[in-house]
Amino acid sequence: MSIRLGIMGYGNLGRGVEVALQDAPDMELVAVFTRRDPSSVKILTENIPVVSVSEVENWKDKIDVMILCGGSATDLPEMTPQYAKMFTVVDSFDTHARIPEHFANVDAAAKAAGTIGVISCGWDPGMFSLMRVYANAILPDGKDYTFWGKGVSQGHSDAIRRIAGVKNAKQYTIPVDSALEAVRSGKNPELTTRQKHTRECFVVLEDGADAAKVEKEIKEMPNYFADYDTTVHFISEEELLTNHAGLAHGGFVFRTGKTGVNKEHNHVIEYSLKLDSNPEFTTSVLVCIARAAYRMRQEGQTGCKTILDIPPAYLSPVSGEELRAHML
Repeated sequence: MSIRLGIMGYGNLGRGVEVALQDAPDMELVAVFTRRDPSSVKILTENIPVVSVSEVENWKDKIDVMILCGGSATDLPEMTPQYAKMFTVVDSFDTHARIPEHFANVDAAAKAAGTIGVISCGWDPGMFSLMRVYANAILPDGKDYTFWGKGVSQGHSDAIRRIAGVKNAKQYTIPVDSALEAVRSGKNPELTTRQKHTRECFVVLEDGADAAKVEKEIKEMPNYFADYDTTVHFISEEELLTNHAGLAHGGFVFRTGKTGVNKEHNHVIEYSLKLDSNPEFTTSVLVCIARAAYRMRQEGQTGCKTILDIPPAYLSPVSGEELRAHML
C-alpha cells in the first residue's frame, strides 16, 4: 500500500515535493491544496486534483501525511499547528531561534488530535542538525561551526517579500572566507555571528515605496538580518529575473575536537552540501521525512518530532535487511 501524500501550497517547495515523489515508489500524491483559485494552478502530475484550502478538512481520511510548503516567517507558525489537528504533517520551519516555541505549539495540537507533526526538516535545520549532534557526541571536547552559502536563502528572501512596499526579492547568504579557512585549518577561532557571514539583498520595490524605510526594516529584522552586515540593492524586476533567477545554495558544518590523555590529538569533522536547487534538495528531505512520520504514526506515536527523533532506517524505502547488507 502506498503512503498517501498531500501537498499544502504550490510554490517552489510544493513543486519540489511533486518532483521528489517521482523517486519515491512507496508514495503517491493524492491532492495539492492552494489558497489561490484552484483553476489557476497547473501542476506537473496528471489526474491529481488541485483543491482549495477551504475544503481540506474533507480530506482527513484520504491523506496519510500532509507536507506543508509555506514560509517560515508567517505561514508555518500558524499552518503547522492548524493542520496537525487534522493530519500527520511535515514542515521545513527554519527560524532557529523560534524552534522551541514552534515545537511546543505543534506538540500540543498533534497530541490532542492523535497525529504527528515533524518540524524543521530540510538541510539546516535538518541534515546539518543531525551532523551537529553526531559530531558533538563523538568529540565532546570541541567547538561547533556552521557556515551557509554562498546561496539564496528561501526563508530570508520570503521574509523580505513580506515587508510592505517590496514587490520581489532575493537574499544571498555569504560566508566570510577568512573565517571559513581559519576553522578548516583547525585554528578554533572565536567568531561572532557577524564575523561568519554577510547578507546581500536584491530588492524590487512597489511603485511609490520608500526605499530608505524598506532598507531600515530589512537591516533591523530580528532573527534574520539584525546580527549581520547586510547590503541592500534596489533593482528592477527585469534585472532580478535575469540575474538572480537561480536557487543554488549550500554550506558547511564543522566540529573541531581533541582526544588523547593530554588532549594531544586534534580532529576536524566537516560536512558540506553544494546544491544546484535549494528547494528541490529541501523537498527531497521532506519526502523521506514524510515516510518516517507515517511509520511512526503506524506505531502509535503522536506529538511533535524533529529529525533528531527519527531512526535513520525509517527514512529509507528499502528494508532493514537491505540497509544492513549494503549501507552498513
